[in-house]
Amino acid sequence: MTRIWGIKMMRRLKRCHYLAISSIFFIVVASIVGMVGCDGGGGYLTLTITSTEGGTVTVPGEGTFKFAPQCCQSVDLVAEADEGYRFVKWTSNEYPPEAPLHAVTCVALGRDMSITANFGYECSPMIAAGGKHTVGLSDVGSVFSVGDNYFGQCNASQWRNIVQVAAGGEHTVGVKPDGTVVAAGDNSNGQCNIGNWTGIAQVAAGNSHTVGLGGDHTVVAVGDNSLGQCNVSGWGNITQIAAGGSHTVGLKSDGTVVAVGYNSHGQCDVNEWTDIIQIATGRTHTVGVKSDGTVVAAGGSEYDYGQCDVGGWINVIQVAAGGPHTVGLKDDGTVIVVGYNLYGECDVGWMLIS
Repeated sequence: MTRIWGIKMMRRLKRCHYLAISSIFFIVVASIVGMVGCDGGGGYLTLTITSTEGGTVTVPGEGTFKFAPQCCQSVDLVAEADEGYRFVKWTSNEYPPEAPLHAVTCVALGRDMSITANFGYECSPMIAAGGKHTVGLSDVGSVFSVGDNYFGQCNASQWRNIVQVAAGGEHTVGVKPDGTVVAAGDNSNGQCNIGNWTGIAQVAAGNSHTVGLGGDHTVVAVGDNSLGQCNVSGWGNITQIAAGGSHTVGLKSDGTVVAVGYNSHGQCDVNEWTDIIQIATGRTHTVGVKSDGTVVAAGGSEYDYGQCDVGGWINVIQVAAGGPHTVGLKDDGTVIVVGYNLYGECDVGWMLIS
């Protein structure tokens, strides 16, 4: 019995010896993996946080921060935009944060890294329709365009930090956050000569002329002036502008409206309008929304297509004017339209805009 008990003890001791060696081996391997995966450089992990113009990182702040070398430590990040700016995305020299397009996110800190909060100018997405081209402005200030590009009117894809666009007959115009203006397309009448404009808050584009509304509520215009559509130098207290085929309209701060240019169909007969909150211009007609949601119109065309038959409209919050048709958006999101419908441009009964 003694001999059997001794043999069992020897086997048990050998087994414990093997387990001990195996445990040491796995501990060493785990330590090596930890050192490789979480290189802290001097026993700490560093996170450098910066931001572009337009905002700051409020959590944990900006600068270089040191963290204990805990592998894959999670760090919360909060970016806040300044007034007039918006958060765009996080960029990093290593791995991106969990949600790179969200201002509030976190990042797994496995090694030394840097991260930047990127901000851009605040702008609302919008679209504009020209003679034969369409322009779109994204919420990050980039511009897209499709359609006829014979005169280069669609060469706006390289524009950045744009806050508003307008499309004319064969040209495209954009406003930058600093109030300067860019243009592309046909310049045969000087409609793209806007290089010296400053302090511009809004632009409008007619068939061959361009109009700019300044931050001081005055108006400038360039391009074809054969019908007086650019005679706006004396205007003041203007809050919105619109450009038709060959006429220009301005909405004043008191709700009245002024107009210059081609008046063959009475499209400039707006002097008696009052209580207007928004205006739009077609090729040869002008439309206005009143504060009570009703709509007024002036002008027409060689053939009366009913584009000015808006007397019965109510609860309208916005209008747009095409060649010989007019569209209205109601406060319930439905769309109404009158005018020329040869190509189905008035078939909007299915639309619900919200």
